[in-house]
Amino acid sequence: MSAILILVIALALLAIGYIFYGGWLAKQWGVDPTRETPAHTSYDGKDFVPANPAVLMGHHFSSIAGAGPINGPILASVFGWVPVFLWVVIGGIFFGAVHDFGSLFASIRHNGGSIGEVIKSNMGVRSQRLFTIFALLVLILVIASFTAVVAGTFMSEGPVFTVGRANVSEHASTATTSLLFIVIAFIFGFFVYRKNAKIGPATVIGIIGIIAIVAIGLNVGVNLGRTFWVLFIAVYVMVASLLPVWMLLQPRDYLSSFLLYGMMIIAVVGIVGSNMKVVLPAFTSFNPSAGQYLFPTLFITVACGAVSGFHSLIGSGTTSKQLDSEKDAKVIGYGAMIVESALAIISLIAVGIVFNKVDAGGGDVFKLAAPPTIFAGGIATAVATMFGGVADASNPVYDTVYTLLTLAVSVFALTSLDSGTRLARYMFAELFVKEGEKPEDIKGVRGFFAKPFVSTLIMVVIGCGMGFLGLNQIWGVFGAANQLLAGIAMLAVAAWLGNIGKNNKMFYVPMTFMLVATGTSLIMTIIDKIKAVIAGAAAWGDWFQMLWSVGLIVLAAILVVEGIQVLAKGKKEEAKA
Repeated sequence: MSAILILVIALALLAIGYIFYGGWLAKQWGVDPTRETPAHTSYDGKDFVPANPAVLMGHHFSSIAGAGPINGPILASVFGWVPVFLWVVIGGIFFGAVHDFGSLFASIRHNGGSIGEVIKSNMGVRSQRLFTIFALLVLILVIASFTAVVAGTFMSEGPVFTVGRANVSEHASTATTSLLFIVIAFIFGFFVYRKNAKIGPATVIGIIGIIAIVAIGLNVGVNLGRTFWVLFIAVYVMVASLLPVWMLLQPRDYLSSFLLYGMMIIAVVGIVGSNMKVVLPAFTSFNPSAGQYLFPTLFITVACGAVSGFHSLIGSGTTSKQLDSEKDAKVIGYGAMIVESALAIISLIAVGIVFNKVDAGGGDVFKLAAPPTIFAGGIATAVATMFGGVADASNPVYDTVYTLLTLAVSVFALTSLDSGTRLARYMFAELFVKEGEKPEDIKGVRGFFAKPFVSTLIMVVIGCGMGFLGLNQIWGVFGAANQLLAGIAMLAVAAWLGNIGKNNKMFYVPMTFMLVATGTSLIMTIIDKIKAVIAGAAAWGDWFQMLWSVGLIVLAAILVVEGIQVLAKGKKEEAKA
């Protein structure tokens, strides 16, 4: 199958979805550009800060993307390219983008509050408490997973500093560039938000700075072990989540988005210019004994490329507090998800291009290389082929593109990590703050735990501590938990829309499907782990997955029952009217 044809069809369908379905949703929900947003009505100079739409789009896109739309489609390609293609396109348009747009808009209309606040206003305080606990369990998994991912891409051995392209490893290069990225973000934020520098010239200078630090990173490496990087990440996300958004979060995510845009442009040029074929089969034979059930495994594995509950926490946790005008809600809420689905399609094409080459090493592509490596190898192969060169490290074009793409994936994992930590701070504090209270005014034990520093420290210690233990056991339950969160978020938005008399029927099918798919996945996990316990073969990871899955499914079941009751009540009142 032609890679160009797959790409063109996907981009056309996604664009049509954005223009027509996204526009229809905005009309149905009553998006009002003349209405002041929380960034203005609740401005505090720290969390509630109006942002330039381009800057906010960069923050939102970088935060929701991470490594998800690269990892998920590549892992799910064991089912063939057609199932993944269909789920990414259909899921992106009718599931993920609706979920993201709805979560952002609901938060805007609840004074920038989290999805938990939306639930409290429409389903009650008890439901809000349960959702907050549920979301915190998911966020702990987010922090743990991305801590493991980032530390894994940074760690390397040898002298602390290495110089020269031939002497700098891929991981050391990534670490150097990521550290310099933080410095550039501080500088960019200072001049744009404190010196009122114009965004256009500042962006040009910022992009030049990105090129410069990438060049430095390719030639100067920082070589340190996993333990150091886990501790560094813990300190970094602790500080990053407490700083005002203008100082680091907004500028860093905005600038890093250009790496992502650049990565996607390079990929599209390589795919079109090389005119390569996707050798990944359209369908593969599924292997239930290895956990390869099309349902629910496909819909959990693709994750962020089609729909992700983490996006609702980003949209309602940071993005809604920075939205300058409601007219930007569609392009940022719905549009960013559409772009992410496009990235997922590019990832699918990347693994499709190199499938035979990688699979030749032992029959299982995923035992030979991690998804980011497969992604980088696929796109680098396309670009190298376009220029008539060989597709291996001996080719400077292949080597440079491969390194740049691997670097970009690592940078995005870091942005999702510190955004997730900030969200965890918000939601942990919500457990101890009553209506109308401010954290700084609360006394006693509640006041202690509501303090930003304390709530952040607790989440960082738990999340990064789990991340230090390893990724495999954590990731086993993260996918289902993340997608289950999406179903609950859609339920919350649907309840709110029903309560205010707006059309909420667009949520019924995606909400029900995600709740059933993720519930099935968690139950399957619980059954498998119970079997391991009975057989005496359970390790700590099996116990962790089993207990975490039980907790998530119990909390979700209670929330779903209460949400359905709210929806049913709204229907009865509507019928009476």
